[in-house]
Amino acid sequence: MNRLATETSPYLRQHADNPVDWQPWGEAAFAEARDRGVPLLLSVGYSTCHWCHVMAHESFEDAATAEYMNRHFVNVKVDREERPDVDAVYMAATQAMTGQGGWPMTVFLTPDAQPFYAGTYFPPRDGQGMPSFMRVMTSVVTAWTGDREKIVANAQALSDHVREASQPRPGEGALPEDFLERGVANLSRVYDAAQGGFGSEPKFPAPTTLDFLLTRPEGRSMALHTLRQMGHGGVYDQLGGGFHRYSVDAAWRVPHFEKMLYDNAQLVRTLLRAYQLSGDSEFARLARETLTYLEREMLHPDGGFYSAQDADTNGVEGLTFTWAPDEVRAVLGEGEDAALLMAHLGITDQGNFLDPHRPEYGRRSVPFQATSVAELAALQGDSEERIGMRLEGLKNRLHAARQNRDQPGTDDKILTSWNGLALAAFADAARILREPQYLDIARRNADFIRAELRRSDGTLHHVWGAGGAKVEGLLEDHALYGLGLVALFQAGGDLAHLEWARELWTTVERDFWNEEAGVFMASGGRAETLLTRQAPGFDSAVLSDNAAAALLALWMDRYYAQPEAEALARRTVQSFSADMLAASGGFGGLWQAAAFLAAPHSEVAIIGTPDERGELEAVAAGVLLPFTALAFTQAGGELSVLQDRPGGGLAYVCRNRSCDLPTRDATQFWRQLKQLAN
Repeated sequence: MNRLATETSPYLRQHADNPVDWQPWGEAAFAEARDRGVPLLLSVGYSTCHWCHVMAHESFEDAATAEYMNRHFVNVKVDREERPDVDAVYMAATQAMTGQGGWPMTVFLTPDAQPFYAGTYFPPRDGQGMPSFMRVMTSVVTAWTGDREKIVANAQALSDHVREASQPRPGEGALPEDFLERGVANLSRVYDAAQGGFGSEPKFPAPTTLDFLLTRPEGRSMALHTLRQMGHGGVYDQLGGGFHRYSVDAAWRVPHFEKMLYDNAQLVRTLLRAYQLSGDSEFARLARETLTYLEREMLHPDGGFYSAQDADTNGVEGLTFTWAPDEVRAVLGEGEDAALLMAHLGITDQGNFLDPHRPEYGRRSVPFQATSVAELAALQGDSEERIGMRLEGLKNRLHAARQNRDQPGTDDKILTSWNGLALAAFADAARILREPQYLDIARRNADFIRAELRRSDGTLHHVWGAGGAKVEGLLEDHALYGLGLVALFQAGGDLAHLEWARELWTTVERDFWNEEAGVFMASGGRAETLLTRQAPGFDSAVLSDNAAAALLALWMDRYYAQPEAEALARRTVQSFSADMLAASGGFGGLWQAAAFLAAPHSEVAIIGTPDERGELEAVAAGVLLPFTALAFTQAGGELSVLQDRPGGGLAYVCRNRSCDLPTRDATQFWRQLKQLAN
């Protein structure tokens, strides 16, 4: 009997009507496997995964395939976003067996949860060098029934290998003096100077790497050029705002169409920092449009943010987002308006995208900036301002029409960790763009997480959905939400938010720090005991657990004078330093922590009422100070930056315990901040 209908995960509920007798991850599944003497078939994916949908349609919805699965296996479905700890363990096993990983992930386990065979997507028929799913299952069943002892022995050996490989080893000695310079140099060697980004296609946004480069004078041009190219491409939704998951080509033109909360939240912060650094209003525009998208389509009425939106609409990849010329003309008419917008966005009869699984829809166009506003103005003999305003109106009309199309599905579960990223994005936007509605959204998010996902002992749950919270909070939840609260304090000045961040840091240090290895473990505390515990430092698509914990540790030291927290951050970076130099592009978060460690201890306080602080806060909004403790608040409280300092709208700028003269003068304050930033 399929047991997924009552699950909170939208991904699991997508499979509730499969003829496969799916069960959620849990002891009941393993007990049944032991009772029946059969292996488990573990299938891991997520709701917006295109190839997960393909395999589900081809195999899990097929009655004959399902009957074979039900007869020979206990079948378990896992949402990798709901259980990243389970996913990480068996992804490590899959990569050890096959040399690669990805989703959907298919792993065969003994009743003791030990993996013995794995892969990713398996087609319904043999082809293109891949065995069919049925062939794989038949081979597993034959081996299980004919030579079970060997399989169990091999599973034990593989499990031992995964455990050994996952054990972090403490770093050796201090970081080299040129450590940061070597990191930037390594990134420059794989940088695409023409199109921006790193390596060749497919290209991913890599916001953590871009954030690191924005802190280094020798790396800033790479980050700024990459962000501009992304903003011009189809990987950015030119009509609705927000970024798609990645680009399948080197020029950022054709995306994989799913939209993830974590990409958009992280990229908002990156764009805002680029705006502070360069003064280029284009970065502010992209950030605002992305925030508008998140508020419009990803915000729960009570203040939490949803996880993701699908790449497919009605089984067709990108159908909502792509256009044919006749569809544009149907909205804008046959005249010059349609021609102008299509020239701007590269919408042509030839198109640039075809879903290979649904060729009957023909070639369609992903909008991208094919012709710039300046070029169109020259061609039209008009001003850039008027052409830009005209295009904006036309894009709004096309977007309004697009909203009437069928829309991709939204994964409406709320993850604490990813909400920490969104909290930080809206808080930074409120502080840097000086737009108070963003602060309201950030505060509502903090209220939601406190009410729905915070436990009575101060620890967090990982996921909320269908009205309830579940899964013990992981390191990513406590560290990333803690970082969001730091950003919220910097934007709103409420010391209660910084105190909550300190509470979460206490949990991080107590439950996740591994003293012997000198790193933070991804799971701990009351979390379920799995095959092994991971200690991720590689960023993947999101700031890694160890990077988030190290950065939170550094903020705690800067605000609360906790040198022991800084020491943990330093040990963490040292433990991963060899990996950081070997694969610099995968450790942007830890590179940020390394840059933070190398930066002077600096603080900027503006003390007074909101009205008294307003002019000076606007000055501070224009300066990038990524590693400076900002305290824009009223007098009082235990923070050292506030001690014995009167309010009344005075600004204090300090570096390595040496302070400039306090000032209320905006021009003088600007000079002090620029000197601090250099």
